[in-house]
Amino acid sequence: MCNKVGGIYTVIATKSLYLKQQLHKHHILIGPDVWMDTESNPDFIEDPHLYSLWKAQAASEGIRVRIGKWNVPGNPIAILVDFKQFLTSQNDILSKYWERFQVDSITGNWDYKENFLFGYAAGKVIESFRNFNLSASDKVVAQFHEWQTGAGLLYLKYKQLPVATVFTTHATVVGRCIAGNNLPLYDSMNLYDGDQKARQFNVIARHSLEKKSAQNADIFTTVSEITAKECEQFLQRKVDVVTPNGFENSFTPATEEEYDGKRRTARAKLIEVATAMSGEEVSKDAILIGIGGRYEYRNKGIDVFIDALKKLQDTEAQGRDIQAFIMIPSGHNGADKDLVAKLSGTGSADYTTQVSHYLMDNEYDVIT
Repeated sequence: MCNKVGGIYTVIATKSLYLKQQLHKHHILIGPDVWMDTESNPDFIEDPHLYSLWKAQAASEGIRVRIGKWNVPGNPIAILVDFKQFLTSQNDILSKYWERFQVDSITGNWDYKENFLFGYAAGKVIESFRNFNLSASDKVVAQFHEWQTGAGLLYLKYKQLPVATVFTTHATVVGRCIAGNNLPLYDSMNLYDGDQKARQFNVIARHSLEKKSAQNADIFTTVSEITAKECEQFLQRKVDVVTPNGFENSFTPATEEEYDGKRRTARAKLIEVATAMSGEEVSKDAILIGIGGRYEYRNKGIDVFIDALKKLQDTEAQGRDIQAFIMIPSGHNGADKDLVAKLSGTGSADYTTQVSHYLMDNEYDVIT
């Protein structure tokens, strides 16, 4: 929440208006405060007066938060927590999770630990918020999406707080790895052992946290019947409820005229960017093709997309300008400053590039 990584962000965002209408101020979301050292978060509207007394109490407990609204339809209450304050005690925290739940974090690298500490911090936020703002008779449900937040669920479990927990997985760690390595996931699913495959693909830490979260949740859900089979096979627990993804009608244009207007605006922007990056004038009737999603080269079809471009170029589109956009989030060190300057009219007209940002591992990037 307030930190888009993949499609799950969209899943939650496009349900927010309906949930806000049903739950009003009782619908609260928690996200990581990852923008605090850079610039203002475009997805977050801070409100210093919202739960100000609890915020002060949380600070006295060593929990640093910012409170406001998520900048999506419905504007639900959002709490951003600074999880980096727990970096210095990460080894002690991870050890306790091994002792209490046998979460095997020993092979977890930084992207695992960062998510783990956010989940842990979110659990502490829920504990503090409940103790300060609510009575013993108030009913509280905390929903945790994916393994990245599982440490928060396990924290509440250990503390034995009167909070019902829901763990929702949108895909399994092991399932992603099997599919990403071009192995038959669904046809041979009953032949795979989740723990063994996690060792094979070196994702023991993620799989362990996901599995323990699923097994310790009060309610375990997933988003499709086929994913439910994955969960039972790899996480060794049947899901309680299948909750198919959906979105508000407002997520899509209401009329054909509105759709056409948005399409024209988006098309003009893409052509502007393509012209600046390539250094060549892009035809107004150019074929624009794009792919977006989490950076999973095979699972998201990026490999198929790139292969298809060559066929398109050689056959159907002869004589037509083709511009392909691979819009995939990846580790980077900011937008290309020369490109930004060129787009604003202050940069060199001769500057060209194929990548919009400074990638952290450009020489090892399979797309570039």
